[in-house]
Amino acid sequence: MSMLLYASASPYSAKVRMAAAYAGVALEPVPVKTDESPAELLAANPLGKIPALVFDDGGSIFDSRAITQHLNRVSKNALFPRNADKRTEAEVLEALADGICDSALLIVYEKRYRPEEMISQPWMDKQWGKVTRALDLLNANPPKLPKKITAGQIALRATLGYLALRFAGKWEKGRSRLVRWAARFDEKFPELKACLPS
Repeated sequence: MSMLLYASASPYSAKVRMAAAYAGVALEPVPVKTDESPAELLAANPLGKIPALVFDDGGSIFDSRAITQHLNRVSKNALFPRNADKRTEAEVLEALADGICDSALLIVYEKRYRPEEMISQPWMDKQWGKVTRALDLLNANPPKLPKKITAGQIALRATLGYLALRFAGKWEKGRSRLVRWAARFDEKFPELKACLPS
């Protein structure tokens, strides 16, 4: 069985774990600490980033979007529609969700790793502006939640889970439709909730 090197708080790891569970692809989740640069992670991904999918033969795939594409192929299109326009829509939603996470993570890292006197509030405000613009766009028109969802909806749910973990009480204000969307997602797909960032 392929191993998934992941961290429980990572939204990208959460997305991949949720996508695999939804697509019915069995993976062995192996938690790693990226700060410690473990040898098994560096062997799988020289960038030292998670998630990384490691095959029995030692080969690997890294970057969460590359992994969701792989999971889609091995599950015979369980995560992306065959229709070109609908597939593009799902890919763009996944990219938007990942972009929100990119900016949110930069804020977290700025506070976590920089000395207090070197923290740049204007730079963090710029990142938060990206997050809020994307969330406002999604709140104005939340993605549908049909019986068959895509990696796009899964990525968005993982993203909102990460924001709830790191920015609780900050991202929700004025975005009740998106808050309700996350709750409906959890009601419709309760088996995926255990994979959310924690």
